[in-house]
Amino acid sequence: MGQPVERESGETAYSELPPGQRLQRGWPVTHYGPVPRFRPERWEFRIFGATADDEKHCWNHEEFTALPYTTVVGDLHCVTKFSMLGAEWGGIPARAILDIAPPAPAVTHVMVWAEYGFSSNLRLADFASERTIFATHKDGELLTAEHGFPLRLVVPHLYAWKGPKWVRGVEYMTADRRGFWEERGYHNVGDPWKEQRYSYQEEPGDGPEL
Repeated sequence: MGQPVERESGETAYSELPPGQRLQRGWPVTHYGPVPRFRPERWEFRIFGATADDEKHCWNHEEFTALPYTTVVGDLHCVTKFSMLGAEWGGIPARAILDIAPPAPAVTHVMVWAEYGFSSNLRLADFASERTIFATHKDGELLTAEHGFPLRLVVPHLYAWKGPKWVRGVEYMTADRRGFWEERGYHNVGDPWKEQRYSYQEEPGDGPEL
């Protein structure tokens, strides 16, 4: 049996740790660069690139947070080897975005863009997972700025760097392209169950050449 995780309801569930990971009781703050200042009047979320209608789709903060809200329970596995198990994430599921602004049939990957030009690439199938979510809340509470407010992507089945903080948009792509950390030596896929931490571990087909 895996690690016991107590939900806010008092229920105890069990979840497994991927290889090489250790259980983290709190939630450490980890990111590259400064925490951006949130300016709601300037904030915009964009879907662009190879959209099905060849149009860019944009929402301001009020419009985006009015989209259908849901919750998913998912773990967070940091490549620095800590794992936070059984968190409840609240926000807008990635599938809802795909439904509202569909990608063109040839799209295979997405690039998730965040503040300061930070980016992370994902296979379309990973982005479309039923548990991938644009989170605004964790365990029923609004995210703090240090943890990604107003919006962070959570992809529970991949390492946490694949889900950037302070997300501002998604680019639909018809070919893979490495994001910020993927260009700097991190694995292009980032599956924690396979310990895909670094680019030197990549096999043919895992990603474009560095």
